[in-house]
Amino acid sequence: MQQNPAQAMPTPTKSGTTSHQLRALLAMVGVALLLNYVETMIIPGVPVIQRDFSTTESLVSWVTSAFLIVGSAVSPLFGKLGDSYGKKRMFLAALVFYTAGVGVAGFSNSIYFLIAARAVQGIGFAIVPLALAIIAETFPKERIATAQGVVSATFAIGAALGLIIGSYVVQDLGWQWAFHSAFLLSLVLFAVVARFLPAGHPGTRLKVDYETVVLLMAGVSLLLLYLTEGPYVGWTDAYNLGALSLGAVLTAGFFFVESRKANPLIPLHLLKIRNVLVANMTGILSGMGMFMLFFAVVYYTELPFSGQFPNPGVPGLNLDVISAGLTIAPATILMLVGGPGLGRMTARSGPKPVMVLGALVAIAGFALFVFNRGTSTDVMVDTAVSLVGAVGIIIPIVNMVSVSLPIETVATGLGLNTMLRNIGGAIGPVVATTIMSTYYVTLSTPRGPMSIPTSSAYDYVFYVGMACMIAVVVFALATKNYTFRKDKQVPASVAS
Repeated sequence: MQQNPAQAMPTPTKSGTTSHQLRALLAMVGVALLLNYVETMIIPGVPVIQRDFSTTESLVSWVTSAFLIVGSAVSPLFGKLGDSYGKKRMFLAALVFYTAGVGVAGFSNSIYFLIAARAVQGIGFAIVPLALAIIAETFPKERIATAQGVVSATFAIGAALGLIIGSYVVQDLGWQWAFHSAFLLSLVLFAVVARFLPAGHPGTRLKVDYETVVLLMAGVSLLLLYLTEGPYVGWTDAYNLGALSLGAVLTAGFFFVESRKANPLIPLHLLKIRNVLVANMTGILSGMGMFMLFFAVVYYTELPFSGQFPNPGVPGLNLDVISAGLTIAPATILMLVGGPGLGRMTARSGPKPVMVLGALVAIAGFALFVFNRGTSTDVMVDTAVSLVGAVGIIIPIVNMVSVSLPIETVATGLGLNTMLRNIGGAIGPVVATTIMSTYYVTLSTPRGPMSIPTSSAYDYVFYVGMACMIAVVVFALATKNYTFRKDKQVPASVAS
């Protein structure tokens, strides 16, 4: 009979636990900073990359899409491998892929080479669910949410730094140095993690069923391909519809085959646990709503403002990339402060009230965007409210998966949840693009005719975002709440 991994781990001393946890947390904070710093650092360079390689907008979009699609597809696989062979080992393996990807990307001599490098880098995205799983394995139950709150807040700081610093790097040194600098930072981080991250549990050593993994990865990749290509080639394009159909068949095949495996990727009955189901559904909805917000705000802040044109229905703040990035700076500071606080609140009050509160705050943020977005200061306040609400949703979601699943499946469950949140994140910009391309005006500019979304288009985007958050509230109310007290275990009712 297999030994429970939680029981197999020795109980550390009080002082040893503090050092053990601190090293793990600092390592994960470093990873969170690096990943989002690098990914947002690339954004200002995309137009320059398109110009340098004389390519199309559709093709250059794969510089970001390749990372998202591959990263989403491999997250459950690396989570399963982490559960089976040790989370630190697979974390370092994912970091090797990430480092290799950024290392060669800066030397790309064609757009296709760069996209391939970004796909390799996408494999390294698996460090996200593995990082959260390492926190769940390292910290006592009552402190997991607080530690995960710190890591979640750090993601936002990395994103803000990357967008701002990336603008200067691309402008003064070239987009290649966005990757060169990331490569150097990745090497340093790898050495730090390898040296200081605690080894953790060696894993269950259960064999990974690659047949079901391939089905899931292929199915999800094709579904994301349809979503990312839709705005460029059309939603009814024959090849794109073929990708959608095949992706749906393969994904359905995954569940069919999975239900008949003795050692599935993740036992399907575990996905029916109420809190795991709630976490996955709210993950999709919150990802969709927040990425709609990001897309609309970036577009809105950088487009010409209405005073430049005779049509008063045309919105926009006409900010440069750096100024637009600075509008989210206060939000990241609030997230850094609020993340750990929301984590502590989750441990003390349970995930249900925190998730409801976060969704209500996010709804308020979307409402502010509808009625109060005339200046950069308004957008700054609106973004801060919305993103703090988003953190109030994400932290309970991650915690519910971490404590509701058996310890030997936590990394796999977090990998699947990460994948679903990314799918929601891919759907969000598609919905926003569809709305904005439906409600627009065509104006004459010095660079020629320009199609610009109307004010009503942005209103509809934010209304849909509010609807997503209202749905999150409904799902959150179905959560089976639990609380933690020091030296007490998870209530048995959580895992049901």
